[in-house]
Amino acid sequence: MLEEGKVTCGCGEEVSEEELLARLDAVLEEYRAKPGALIPVLQIAQGLFGYLPEVALKKIALGLNKSYSEVAGVVSFYSFFSTQPRGKHLIRVCLGTACYVRGGKRVLDTLKQKLGVDVGDTTPDRTFTLEVARCFGACGLAPAIMIDDDVHHRVKPNKMDLILDKYREEPAAPDSGNGRGARATARRT
Repeated sequence: MLEEGKVTCGCGEEVSEEELLARLDAVLEEYRAKPGALIPVLQIAQGLFGYLPEVALKKIALGLNKSYSEVAGVVSFYSFFSTQPRGKHLIRVCLGTACYVRGGKRVLDTLKQKLGVDVGDTTPDRTFTLEVARCFGACGLAPAIMIDDDVHHRVKPNKMDLILDKYREEPAAPDSGNGRGARATARRT
């Protein structure tokens, strides 16, 4: 929330919650009669809000004639969906076998300490959201982390400030897995 009645949607635009809900109503009207509409509607709603607030989930349940528990169950099953606001940058720490053995847990602990958040949480300034993953396919270059769609290889905990500073200074990529853009590059740090 920015100010009373104003929110920043997933696209970064400042709009009222009522406007976002009106946009969601238009989406529900379009998808109401389509079979298998729940997941596409949830994806669109998350793109609008930046996450899936309870008010949106209730509206989706009513609009698609589904129970709230069914909608909430789908949201909790798929890791793509989030019921908490996400940061501008999404950090994923690989804890697959190779990354874990080569220091992935130390990297995660360092990030938790430096950001002041736990896994699944977002920093108070909404710059970073911290998550874990199981494999990026970079096992030979472990430990690895992803920030948005940038893969950082052979990450060392003592270099974490250098990595984070790059993202504190730049805007999110336009579809970075956090619902806000795409950029796929690999960085060795």
